[in-house]
Amino acid sequence: MFHRRAGRRPKAPRILATVATLGMLITGGPVASADPSSPPSPSIDASAPTPTAPYPAGPPQGFGPDGITIGGPGLDTRARVQAPGTPALPGGIDAKGWVIADATSGQILAAQDPHGRYYPASTLKLLTMTTLYPLLDPNQILTATHEDASVEGSRVGIVENGQYTVAQLWNALVLQSGNDAAQMLAEGAGGVSKSLSLMNAKAKELQAYDTIAGTVSGLDVSGQSSSPYDLCIFLREIISNPATLKIAGELTGQLPPVPPKYGPLNYSTQDKLLTHQYPGALGGKTGFTDAARHTFVGAAAQNGRTLIVSLMQAEQTPVQTWQQAAALLDWGFSTPATTSGLGKLVVPGEVSEQPASVSESIGSSAPALSDGAGTPVAETTPRSHGVPLWPAIPILVLLVGGAIWIAAPVHSKNKKKPKDRRH
Repeated sequence: MFHRRAGRRPKAPRILATVATLGMLITGGPVASADPSSPPSPSIDASAPTPTAPYPAGPPQGFGPDGITIGGPGLDTRARVQAPGTPALPGGIDAKGWVIADATSGQILAAQDPHGRYYPASTLKLLTMTTLYPLLDPNQILTATHEDASVEGSRVGIVENGQYTVAQLWNALVLQSGNDAAQMLAEGAGGVSKSLSLMNAKAKELQAYDTIAGTVSGLDVSGQSSSPYDLCIFLREIISNPATLKIAGELTGQLPPVPPKYGPLNYSTQDKLLTHQYPGALGGKTGFTDAARHTFVGAAAQNGRTLIVSLMQAEQTPVQTWQQAAALLDWGFSTPATTSGLGKLVVPGEVSEQPASVSESIGSSAPALSDGAGTPVAETTPRSHGVPLWPAIPILVLLVGGAIWIAAPVHSKNKKKPKDRRH
C-alpha cells in the first residue's frame, strides 16, 4: 500500500466544493443564485394565544405572488396618499388603514396603508357571504345545535333546536353580525373546516392576497388578516350580485319564533350609513374586537357612480367610524369620475401593473414608496425578501483565492525519494 507523496496539496475540486458549501452557509443559499424568493405565506396558528390588541408596531404589509403589489406599485405604501389633482383630504380620519375606491372605474382615489394586514373582525363575514352564498339554497331550513347557539362573540339570538331558513341566517349575519348565524351557515355548507378552505380559495381567486381566514365569523385568531384593499374587493362582490346587494341594504330583519318559550326576534342593521340615510348608501359591514378595534366597509352610489370605503383599526372618538367613512365618501364624490387613481381594484385573472424596470433589470435601484405628500411614487422592483449577497462577496473572494493557493502543487526541497514502505 502506498501513502500520498508529502510534496503535494489536496486536489482543488474538493477544496472548491468546500468553498461552495461555505458560500451557501454565508448567503443562505447557492452562491450562484441571486434571484429573490417569495417570502413564506402567512398562516393561521390556532394554538397561539388569541390576539387581544392591535400589532404594537403596526401590522405586516401584504403582497401578491412573487412579492408584487396587487393593484399596482402606487399602492406599495404605508403612507397617506391620494390621486394627483384631487382636493385636500378631510380631517378627523384616525383609521390606521383605509381605502376610498371608485367601484365603477376600479380606480383607488386615496388610501393609507392599503395592503396592511390588519385583524378584520366581522368585516370578514363579507368573504363568508361571497363564498358560501352560491352554495346554499335560501329556502333550505337548518336546525340550530347547542354549539351554534352558544358560539363565542356577538350573537343575533339563535336558539338551540330552532329552525331557520338560510335566507334568514344571511340577514342575521350581515345586519346583526351574528356569529351564531355564521356558524350555522358554515355547517350547512359542509362544516367550518371546509368553509374556511373555500373562503381562503375564494380570496386567492379574487386576488385578495392579504386575507387569511381562520374563523368564519371574523373572531380573532393568530394569523388571521385582511386589508383595506381586500375589504373593498369583498364588498364589490357583494354589491355586484343583486341578491346579496338586497341583503346588505336591508334595515331590519326578523328571526321566527321557537315555541313555546321564544317569540319572534326583531333586529336592525348596524350600518350607520344606512340608518343615518347617507345619500345613496348601498350597505356594508361593521366589525369590532379588542385586537381589530373598529373596522368598517361601506358603499354608496350617486349620479351613476359607486364608491366603496373601508377603514381598519379605527376608533369611535373623536370622530365615529361611520362618520369617517362618510367624510371619505363625500370627498370621493367630489373628485371627477375620470380621475386616474393610485392603482386599481383588480378583477380575477387581471395582472397587476409591474414596476417599469422589472423587465429591464432586477435590482437596478432601490424601491421608493410615497413622499407622504399625496404623490404616489412607484417602486422600481418587486418587493424582495431575499438575503442580500453583496456583504459576502469579499469573504468568498478570499475563500476562492485560498482554495487556488492550496490546490497548487508545491515541491519539497528534499529531492530524495520517499522510502518504500511496502512490507
